[in-house]
Amino acid sequence: MNRAVDLARRFTALHDPAAPLALANAWDVVSARLVEAAGAPAVATTSAGVAWSLGAPDGDALARDRAVDLVARVASAVSVPVTADIEGGFGADPAAVGETVAAVLAAGAVGVNIEDGGRAPAEHAERIAAARAAADAAGIPLYVNARIDTYLFGLGDPAGRLDETLARASACLRAGASGIFVPGTADPAVVAELARGIDAPLNVLAGPGGPSVAAFGALGAARVSLGSRVAEAAYGVVRRAAEELLAHGTYTAVADALPYGTLNGLLKG
Repeated sequence: MNRAVDLARRFTALHDPAAPLALANAWDVVSARLVEAAGAPAVATTSAGVAWSLGAPDGDALARDRAVDLVARVASAVSVPVTADIEGGFGADPAAVGETVAAVLAAGAVGVNIEDGGRAPAEHAERIAAARAAADAAGIPLYVNARIDTYLFGLGDPAGRLDETLARASACLRAGASGIFVPGTADPAVVAELARGIDAPLNVLAGPGGPSVAAFGALGAARVSLGSRVAEAAYGVVRRAAEELLAHGTYTAVADALPYGTLNGLLKG
């Protein structure tokens, strides 16, 4: 328990716009160990990558026990704090979300992402409150990252989207969220407004062509995630390699592959 509390506190302290927490999201033990070996101070899972690797689509389709088992494998494989993307909470109601969070804490994670996914703001806040209650019952200061999908899914009137996002963020914070994740926009002006209007660490989703981690930090973001994009890139290599091999009989797509010994060595000892 003391180790979990220490990891949770360490993870919370990493959220600082002066040096934003940069997360290259993992989806299995090897990807988590690669992220840790690169020097990352924490490991985050991607719900999409986890679901895909286990043969399910993203979006509350994966069974809770399979997701929690993956979290346990990752958490036991690295020494840094682990935060788990648990989609909408793997439960039909707030009580079930609380059960999920208790299981995730027992699996060794010290942070969670919980998305609204288009749910009513009040329902999302209830799920956040259930997560906080479960963490309090376990005696662990879990970092609850409330994901708000107004920009990702284009919810509501564009003219009022910022205000709607800020209102949802405020409700989540009152419910016990530690931070707010707003994927779907990398617009510097919007990110700056979000950072100014949210009284908690802001998490943004990054990708090619967007601002750098330092630039996001200068705008006020405290956490920058790659989300499912690392897994997407890995699967992109699979498709390119297969298409090249079958169409041309050549192998350039795998020219930059990590050596067998490097990957195998990550799992020894």
